[in-house]
Amino acid sequence: MTLATPAAPTYDDPRVVVPAPASGAGNWAGAASAVLVDGTFWLTYRVRRPLAEGRGVSVVVARSEDGEHFEQVTEVHRDAFGCESFERPVLVPVPGIGWRLYLSCATPGSKHWWVDSLTAATPEDLPDGVRTVVLPGDDAVAVKDPVVTHGPDGWEMLLCCHPLTEVGHEDRMTSRLLRSTDGLDWTDHGEVLAGRPGEWDERGARASTVLPDRPGAPRTILYDGRPDAASNWFETTGIATWDGERYVAQDAPPIASPHSDGAWRYASAVPLPDGRVRFYVEAARPDGAHDLVTVVR
Repeated sequence: MTLATPAAPTYDDPRVVVPAPASGAGNWAGAASAVLVDGTFWLTYRVRRPLAEGRGVSVVVARSEDGEHFEQVTEVHRDAFGCESFERPVLVPVPGIGWRLYLSCATPGSKHWWVDSLTAATPEDLPDGVRTVVLPGDDAVAVKDPVVTHGPDGWEMLLCCHPLTEVGHEDRMTSRLLRSTDGLDWTDHGEVLAGRPGEWDERGARASTVLPDRPGAPRTILYDGRPDAASNWFETTGIATWDGERYVAQDAPPIASPHSDGAWRYASAVPLPDGRVRFYVEAARPDGAHDLVTVVR
């Protein structure tokens, strides 16, 4: 396998969409997802501060006509969910209903995470929308950072799972495939992506986005991985393809930022009308902060 097809979002003239909230390590804007609906780009991302200042403090929803210059539409604060931190949110249009915002929520005082949601008629109404706990996780598994798609065949989710059964090793991660008829009640179809012993993704593999389909080619995703526990929060990006049962990683070096901790993670792919793809990625910058950037391939 090669890295050339499909195009991937390498660090080549990225444009900053949302700068980090402040300078220095632990200040991050990113973990984003985006969609293009009727010519408008809709973006959601989490704002994160260093550990001493509260971690993932809020999730922002924003809109843009050109995909680069965004205006904030609304914001959801973690206090409304009683969680210690937010991580990746997902914003999707729901036919016949409006919009749904999926939220990755950290249980206070633990390594546990769950996936919650808000559903409303418009993005502006989401903070007061109908709340549903989508995936609660349990004592053995933390669940977070979903990748959600839907089409004529229903809803599909790639879910990041962290085992909680071994103290000190909760950062390990795999990705599982889930399906649903309504985007709220999900059926688990098993693990489909995991780290590889001795490789750059040995410690874990988290699906980040599904790439646009290509005629005659298998479904392809981007995913985040890391080699060890010390690389937690500084993941880099790989490519994997569907073999009919699971996603198989391409044999190529990961894509990384050339700056500070090297993080190049949480990619989100938006197909454009001209056949190209606009990517949104959380990228490390020289001072250790992470900006939310965009590149077109």
